[in-house]
Amino acid sequence: MKNIPTINKSGPQPQKLAALRQAHREWSESPDVLTRLTRRLSTTLNLETQLAILAEEISSVIPFDCMNYRHQIAAREFVYATGMGGPHRCDYRLNLEGSFYGTLSLSRRQKFAEQELEGIELMLAAAICPIRNACQFIAIEQAALTDSLTGVPNKRAMDEVLARACCLGDRHGEDYSLILCDLDHFKKVNDQHGHVVGDHILKLAAAELQKAVRNSDSVYRFGGEEFAILLPHTDENHARVVADRIRKFIGTISVNCGDTDVSVTTSCGVAQRLPDESANHWLARADEALYRAKDHGRNCTRVFAAIGN
Repeated sequence: MKNIPTINKSGPQPQKLAALRQAHREWSESPDVLTRLTRRLSTTLNLETQLAILAEEISSVIPFDCMNYRHQIAAREFVYATGMGGPHRCDYRLNLEGSFYGTLSLSRRQKFAEQELEGIELMLAAAICPIRNACQFIAIEQAALTDSLTGVPNKRAMDEVLARACCLGDRHGEDYSLILCDLDHFKKVNDQHGHVVGDHILKLAAAELQKAVRNSDSVYRFGGEEFAILLPHTDENHARVVADRIRKFIGTISVNCGDTDVSVTTSCGVAQRLPDESANHWLARADEALYRAKDHGRNCTRVFAAIGN
């Protein structure tokens, strides 16, 4: 067993405590730009907020017209831009301990002096650790909201987006529709060909779903072989058209398993959100529509406008 040294239990040390309070006061009130920058950046893990702070602090020392930042964080393209550019630009790749944390560029109408470039580099050196932490925080958040097999958002992400859609729908009167898709007889695929083939088909299905919908629509893995698609600004009639297009795209999937090719079909249930309807009630109606599609022979689309229809 590892021996842990005992903590020194000496009495209060007023001089050291006073020095600590003085150091904190100087740190929190220091007009030094680097101290102020690191102090402000330490207050948030929001990358956009950090970049706004960085732009403000750099501009207080080195004038510029435009700052751009770009980074690919997991599957998300993060872009931040402020101001209008000029013909003279300085570009930086932000690296720390062998890892890359984006590119940042400053531009303006006048050429940057060497002393100004040195100042920018000093400020970026002070900012890189907080920027790394913010990037890692985004990556962790994305991992928690992403299905590890298919790479599409998971049910937790869907629950958050449905709740937001309900708020926006009530506030602005916008139409939202929800499609639930279930791959037909998928258990038979796993039983006959194994889970490796089944997982491959799920990945292909997620890819086909994303091809079949608009950029403004969002695809989620709802669970098992079931997917959900949220369609903003879409009524149930247009949602049904999308659901039928989804079925056609899924129907193109074919996986060669030696002696046979494995293909799949999907059943779809559609529900347009009703005024003042909760996310759970809306989801339940889409699920009931999906049940009707499966009960009517599968590989079809059913729309369920309201409980009791």
